[in-house]
Amino acid sequence: MLLKIRQVFTVFALSILLLLTSCATQAPSRFDQAQQESSQRGSSAVVKESESGGSFNQFFPPSGGGYERVYTQEKKGFAEAKLKKDGKEVAMLAISDTLNNPTAAKKFEKSTQNIGGYPAVSQGSTGTAVLVGDRYQVKVLSRDPAFSESDRQAWLEKFDLNGLSQLK
Repeated sequence: MLLKIRQVFTVFALSILLLLTSCATQAPSRFDQAQQESSQRGSSAVVKESESGGSFNQFFPPSGGGYERVYTQEKKGFAEAKLKKDGKEVAMLAISDTLNNPTAAKKFEKSTQNIGGYPAVSQGSTGTAVLVGDRYQVKVLSRDPAFSESDRQAWLEKFDLNGLSQLK
């Protein structure tokens, strides 16, 4: 009889516990606000005036000198290519339209460095970028420790930066 009462009590206690925890309000996560803003009607991650990623491809440096350029991503406002040497990825090359991320252009305001006549900044220990025409960010990221800051600068100069500046 005592075993039967214990079983009934356990089932009853678990039921009450389940009921109480399922009805409790959950604190909003740190992503709830971002989700709400990004899913509102009319909101867009990419502005309509942004260039198509395919229009950037013509400004990338060509393969050559033992290096192979392989396009990896292309979407509105962005294009990216891997730079390979001997089959190994040594760097990532990218062009992005800062209309989609206006704060990206702000980091160039206090730039004291120029590459190809355009303001340049270092981004951490593996990235170098230039701002072309106050709109397009051209970036080279090292993927191999042997690919140095001077290598990144040299590859930025191989982009058709002047041609990109004419893109409207």
